[in-house]
Amino acid sequence: MKAVVIGATGHVGTYLVPRLVRMGYEVTAVSRGTRDPYTRFPEWRDVERVQLDRLALEKTDGFGCKIAAMNPDVVVDMISLDYHSTIETVEALKGTNLSHYLFASSIWEHGAAFTVPVDESVPRKPIDDYGRDKVKSIAYLHGEFEKTASPIPPSCPGTSPDPAGPASIPPATMTRPFSPPLPAANAFTSRTSASSACTTSTRTTSRRCSSRPSATAKPRWTRIFAVSPRAITLRGYAEHMYEWFGKEENIEYLPWPDWVKVTADEEKVFRTYRHISHCNNYSCEKARRLLGYEPKYSGMDAVHEAVQSMIERGVVTKG
Repeated sequence: MKAVVIGATGHVGTYLVPRLVRMGYEVTAVSRGTRDPYTRFPEWRDVERVQLDRLALEKTDGFGCKIAAMNPDVVVDMISLDYHSTIETVEALKGTNLSHYLFASSIWEHGAAFTVPVDESVPRKPIDDYGRDKVKSIAYLHGEFEKTASPIPPSCPGTSPDPAGPASIPPATMTRPFSPPLPAANAFTSRTSASSACTTSTRTTSRRCSSRPSATAKPRWTRIFAVSPRAITLRGYAEHMYEWFGKEENIEYLPWPDWVKVTADEEKVFRTYRHISHCNNYSCEKARRLLGYEPKYSGMDAVHEAVQSMIERGVVTKG
């Protein structure tokens, strides 16, 4: 089977692509630039790399056509950032031999929260265009599935997505080996007579998702959060990093306007505000109850691996 991963050298693709290769899939990795994945697993030598500028090609409805021309059995779309991108790609894939289209959404569909932890019953109220576009994309995909039973069940992970494949693709091949440091993901599970699809962070969970209902089962959708069991506060991050680097804690707390002045970097301020304005405390109890979900890494384990990678690549210096 041939799998095409769009946005293949990012957070998820770094781990997803090698896993697919190890399971015997022919993999095409699509990315806008030539950046290498964060960790160079040896399996990347067996991957076809294709460079496509999605935004530029979408202006002429050309991106989806190029993906369709690759004749994939499976498409994992990690970077459909707005509603129109989703439609352009999916419409182009109709009529092909595609088995499944996995769409990476975001926990930011939920926006801010009134109470925490948030569970699956809480209505989605996105607070920015990114979240609103994800909600619209999911509604479109859901409508297409209900209308035509086309193979486009969406998976909806968070800021560091962890897609797990339908039963026709061994689900363990589609999981990232650890959960994101901040609670991150939610998943739509589409149960049909042919397969079940879900988004998870562990092999155990993805195996539990591979059950196949009877041929008479009515398709239904349920939302499942696959997140870290405990949220980590910003203070918790800061204190732990001092400890991890062997430094004496020295933290100064500033009102937001003062912090903005001290930071003096518009891009960092923008990114920080977007993250802290969203709720990052979600419950994984439903996933545990229904799927036996248990993250392989703790939140801080993932932070350690990320920071160590930044040290090795010279992004930050130690000492």
